[in-house]
Amino acid sequence: MTTADFIQIAIYVGLLVALAPLLGKYMARVFTGKKHFMLPALGWLERLCYRTIGVDSNKEQDWKSYLWALLLFNLFGFIFLFVLLMCQGFLPLNPQHLPGLDPFLAFNTTASFVTNTNWQSYGGENTLSYLSQMLGLGVQNFVSAATGFTVILALIRGLSRKSTTLLGNFWVDLTRSTLYVLLPLAIILSVALVSEGTIQNFNSYTEVHTLQGATQVIPQGPAASQIAIKQLGSNGGGFFNTNSSHPFENPTPFTNLLEMLSLLLLAAALPFTYGKMVGNIKQGRIIFGVMLVLFLAGLSLSMYSEYSAHAAHAAMMEGKETRLGLTNSILWSVSTTCASNGAVNAMHDSLSPLSGMVSMVNMMLGEVIFGGVGAGLYGILIFVFLTVFIAGLMVGRTPEYLGKKIDAYDIKMSMVAVLAPNFVVLVFSAIAVMLPSALTSLNNAGPHGFSEILYAFTSAAGNNGSAFAGLNANTPFYNTMIGLGMLIGRFGIIVPVMAIAGNLAQKKITPPSAGTFRTDNMLFAGLLITVILIVGGLTFFPALSLGPIVEHLLMNAGVTF
Repeated sequence: MTTADFIQIAIYVGLLVALAPLLGKYMARVFTGKKHFMLPALGWLERLCYRTIGVDSNKEQDWKSYLWALLLFNLFGFIFLFVLLMCQGFLPLNPQHLPGLDPFLAFNTTASFVTNTNWQSYGGENTLSYLSQMLGLGVQNFVSAATGFTVILALIRGLSRKSTTLLGNFWVDLTRSTLYVLLPLAIILSVALVSEGTIQNFNSYTEVHTLQGATQVIPQGPAASQIAIKQLGSNGGGFFNTNSSHPFENPTPFTNLLEMLSLLLLAAALPFTYGKMVGNIKQGRIIFGVMLVLFLAGLSLSMYSEYSAHAAHAAMMEGKETRLGLTNSILWSVSTTCASNGAVNAMHDSLSPLSGMVSMVNMMLGEVIFGGVGAGLYGILIFVFLTVFIAGLMVGRTPEYLGKKIDAYDIKMSMVAVLAPNFVVLVFSAIAVMLPSALTSLNNAGPHGFSEILYAFTSAAGNNGSAFAGLNANTPFYNTMIGLGMLIGRFGIIVPVMAIAGNLAQKKITPPSAGTFRTDNMLFAGLLITVILIVGGLTFFPALSLGPIVEHLLMNAGVTF
């Protein structure tokens, strides 16, 4: 690595650390209903939304009503998107006359975008019309991210309120997060991307003739608007098949920086929003610090692995972003798998074994290293509850967090939230390995082939969406199994988190005393990191040993596949 590489990483991390608290403070004002600078411009639209759907913005819901509204909204979105994809061949804004998707691919794509995963078993420019991209995928990029906001807001209220059953109003939280957070940021980023050369048009594809006399088709489309929200909303679905390595999506080093920053910005800001809303900013800082430490640890290992690649992999730029260099490829790979985003600017299948393992581990830990918008924060709070419970058992104190006792019900629900995605990763991968028809989709033999399967289901369960991409996932088996995995990975966590929020809201808040176990200091941060790593290590170490770890050892021994 050169000095320039270190400077690029420092600029990226520095911007993230500087901007996250500012955005977090703004979002706290939005979600607590206080005055903010966007209210005069968009307040009328917020009120119009409530009148249109017949919602009383002053009426709050208990956790069951809140969850029911969330599930019903997402079910409607699922049905709408599925029908749209199936019927796109008969709909307008389809200049290339692309046909509707087959049912298996339509199911997978629908599950992917509704769950904020954006896994793609297709090439965007060859499969989807402009209408499907905008009205289908673009809309879900907004509302699936907003759904993540609603869940964490309900959990925050469960922690900060006492002796109540009310957790806010789902429709209000959904509207505010979309209007005041996602939409303004997406507009700003879209304009910035267009100014740098990202395309935004409704032209038909352009046919050109190369200097060698060959014919080439140049795809077009309204790309910038979708790229902006796919990054900000931790979605990640590429408008084009090669995602953010395509010059129409990511044309310059500046757009690369903007898009990478957008990957983590909202998720990094939410811990500061959390600290403000629970009335203890130190709690938010500790959570942000834990996320940042885990991020930097993974980045360091990934950088070391790529820059010290074995001679057998001497061509380390294979599959990397050659315009921007190796460092930007690896920084993006770590950021996108920490962010539950899935956008890529390089081929993860070309990562060195340990670097590929870092990307998997980022997802296997529950996407809590920043994670998806909202999802990363409520995911790490699950580990906070487990840490408090374990620490309480060790020192003989009643487990408490923010004055709320963490009881058996909270821990049971927490374990359900932890085990649901882990079940998908291990069991679904085992099924794929045992089926000869599933193995025919592999591009590589040996441990790397196993890693391709393991990565796919890890990405699905973690609602990440990135892939090693050496696996042909556009088959009925993988479209179905990965689609189910994404649904379980999303709602298998949301449901228990909402149950925990409802249970916590009913409890009284116990004032801190000399016997209170502090959760806002470095000791607790260390315990939290340890619990996260132990749970991930115990669960996935055997599988990782069969994939990237043994591949690394064999590579050093000169064995390739």
